[in-house]
Amino acid sequence: MPSTTTTPAEPASRARDLLATAGRLVLTWVVLVAVVLGVGWLLTHTLASSVGGWDDDVSRGIADERTPGLGEVADVGTLLADTPVGMAVAALSALAFAAWRRTWRPLVFVALVVAGTGGIYAVGTHLISRDRPPVPILDPGLVPDHSFPSGHVGTAVTAYGALALLALAYSAAARPWALAILLVPVLVLAARLYQGAHHVTDVVTSVGYAGTWLLVVARAVLPSPVARTGAGAARADGPGRAS
Repeated sequence: MPSTTTTPAEPASRARDLLATAGRLVLTWVVLVAVVLGVGWLLTHTLASSVGGWDDDVSRGIADERTPGLGEVADVGTLLADTPVGMAVAALSALAFAAWRRTWRPLVFVALVVAGTGGIYAVGTHLISRDRPPVPILDPGLVPDHSFPSGHVGTAVTAYGALALLALAYSAAARPWALAILLVPVLVLAARLYQGAHHVTDVVTSVGYAGTWLLVVARAVLPSPVARTGAGAARADGPGRAS
């Protein structure tokens, strides 16, 4: 019978792996912050007249197409990514998958994703001052010069993207649902543009940094997506895999 005794080198190797992973995540986060700040600076300085003018024209064109029915849909889209709703979706997703699969990975994954995207948004919105589109804003109470980046879109990508990736990682049967869940950030993005809360470049930036961070953390923490066969599902969290 094969021996299962842990050698003294194994804990040290695991510690080195954890430190290496942590280092990669920190470096990625710093790079994303730098990219967001760089994009924000360009949009508010060098590209303010060219890209900024195009942004304003797009916002005016969207505002010209407003209808009561579309306004109600946009309200729903915004609600789905309000901070309390988004954080509740993320937290419940982590707890549900952690309890179901009996692993800490979903908890760590969601915690890192939420902290990372929240931090990037906080730095970006604090250091980059950009006026909102020159159209009537349908979401009252917004800070006038906090257009960049979009917090709602970042929250939507974080919360619903995390749920979709958890489903892909732990349940092959949930794959169609995971793809459907990813439509929520699309709805939120359209809603924020429709309401005049953000420019196109604001929401695209949020998709970029939140989506990148989400995928990087998923690769570092979650198991590979399960296959459609039972054997593949077993490999995703089977014996011998740390949890």
